[in-house]
Amino acid sequence: MLEVRRAHKLEGRVCVPGDKSISHRAVMLLAISQGQATINGFLPGEDCLSTIRCFRQMGVEIEERGSQLVVHGRGLYGLQEPRLPLDCGNSGTTMRLMSGILAGQDFPSTVTGDQSIRARPMDRIAIPLRKMGAHVEGRDGLDLAPLEIQGGNLHGIDYTLPVPSAQVKSAILLAGLYAEGETSVEEKLPARNHTELMLEFLGAQIQSEESRVRIAHSSLEARDIQIPGDISSAAFLVAAAAALPGSHLVVENVGLNPTRTGILDVLHRMGARIECENLTNQNGELFGDLIVRGGELKGTSITSDLVPRLVDEIPILAVVASRAHGVTTITGAEELRVKESNRIRALFTELSKLGVPVHELSDGLVVEGKSEILGGEVTSYGDHRMAMALAIAGLFAREPVRISDSQCVNVSFPGFGRLLSTITK
Repeated sequence: MLEVRRAHKLEGRVCVPGDKSISHRAVMLLAISQGQATINGFLPGEDCLSTIRCFRQMGVEIEERGSQLVVHGRGLYGLQEPRLPLDCGNSGTTMRLMSGILAGQDFPSTVTGDQSIRARPMDRIAIPLRKMGAHVEGRDGLDLAPLEIQGGNLHGIDYTLPVPSAQVKSAILLAGLYAEGETSVEEKLPARNHTELMLEFLGAQIQSEESRVRIAHSSLEARDIQIPGDISSAAFLVAAAAALPGSHLVVENVGLNPTRTGILDVLHRMGARIECENLTNQNGELFGDLIVRGGELKGTSITSDLVPRLVDEIPILAVVASRAHGVTTITGAEELRVKESNRIRALFTELSKLGVPVHELSDGLVVEGKSEILGGEVTSYGDHRMAMALAIAGLFAREPVRISDSQCVNVSFPGFGRLLSTITK
């Protein structure tokens, strides 16, 4: 059980673990590339380790050296039929993206995961992959994991995403590598584009134009990849420092891809003092340092146009909104109900336990600011983002906040509790 006590300020220079989304994609894309390449800054969290295990089951040699990996690519058609079901653990990214690759293979495979994953909707990938010619069958006649996939003989499609989702977009694009003809995906709102950038970096025939991405059958050539610090992990520290007057925190080497910086836009709107320095571009991704100075925040409105750029950061925004002046309204966030937990219901329940005036909406939350956080025992629901958000609530609470089932933090931020204690003053 993680316990966090009230803090006066956050201070120091820190690095956060590697970006989870990019770590997944680096392993998958190098596994189907020609040649050997090194990944630096890899996140050795539980979700990303699930991706490694799955591709090892398909014959890919992956050497682990802490946050550095060496992947021996087998090319588009070099994967081997797995002898057992591919277990994605708690990782929806592994299941959805890998399914796109499996749809292009000429062997059958089964993908499964833990109880949470088996309850999450997979029709979003099953429907377009079937349109491309793959056979995808879910449990009990529903599009729920375990999914049985028989791929091969794919053809390109034009597909419009009904819900903004980088995972679904990526699954279709990865299947498009194997498809005859061109595959295009249109998105009404921009979701994270790490897959497109990495595919281009590794030599795929891919074009991005406004709201549409096009890809043609193409092979990939292995190249070394540098992973930035995960801005979704940094968000917990950055938001906390921004809301604690007197704080001065530097988070180094963070990924600043514009499709992921919605958290910074919202915090700036709330009055946060955050600067970006030392910007560089590596393997298509923008890196930089975040300098945060604490102060008073004000409430704001978060609507559906912003949600795809900060869907993982809404739990921490709900926490700091409780310390801001005024009311914060979050709408258009229905997607939170089908994450690792029902995050809308979980935030309402657990923040209410801590004495925060919060109201649940069908698609979001209303949080009243400048409320006193009382402290006490809360639960994470096995959701790493919830666990870390509730830990940050402890920094503002009158009494200690104790989070049960907090080991789930290791999914994305191994060592979170230790790092937080080093910068808490």
